[in-house]
Amino acid sequence: MPIDLSDLAAPETCAVLTMEIQRGVVGDLSSFPQLADAATEAGVVPNTARLLHAARARGIPVVHCTAEFRADRVGSAVNCQLVAAVVRNPDHLLTGTPPTELIAELGPEPGDLVSSRLHGVSPFSGTSLDTWLRSLDVRTVVATGVSVNLGVLGLAIEAVNLGYRVVIPRDTVAGIPRAYADAVLDNTFPLIATLTTVDDLLDAWERSPTS
Repeated sequence: MPIDLSDLAAPETCAVLTMEIQRGVVGDLSSFPQLADAATEAGVVPNTARLLHAARARGIPVVHCTAEFRADRVGSAVNCQLVAAVVRNPDHLLTGTPPTELIAELGPEPGDLVSSRLHGVSPFSGTSLDTWLRSLDVRTVVATGVSVNLGVLGLAIEAVNLGYRVVIPRDTVAGIPRAYADAVLDNTFPLIATLTTVDDLLDAWERSPTS
């Protein structure tokens, strides 16, 4: 039975989350050039910007999930290979520096929320994100950003564990290598999320009775 996006992602019960679409991750100051290239190839920034514009126009909450590190690394547990690798660079996503900023096309706009974390690889644990979403009566999260390898996958799994439904526009996410990212999108994400495109989601919002 086909899934009705206009119900699943109804404007009054959904929020759009961006995951680490930051200058130091996939932007002009990226520490991950391969991931930045993959995001560019997939059109992550322009596609997400178009989605956010439509969401804001409909009063749909937009939350930017970002990562950063204090200079003294307090609050950041170095407990996996990824974190160990990135903290070797003393300037990587340093709190208050340009690399932590959102890519300009995405904002943040005055009504957006920004949920920053100092630790971990996904956005719910140890942040106010879940509390914010529940206060807004959100039941479905629309996930965008990077990476399919880890961050977006972790976001989706955490969201499902917390009781949310998850929608992922394929043209707003990226991972490396491309073949692996496509395999994860084809074989893992359908078990926990509804895959769509920006165009199909915007069409569903247009058809929503509340639009």
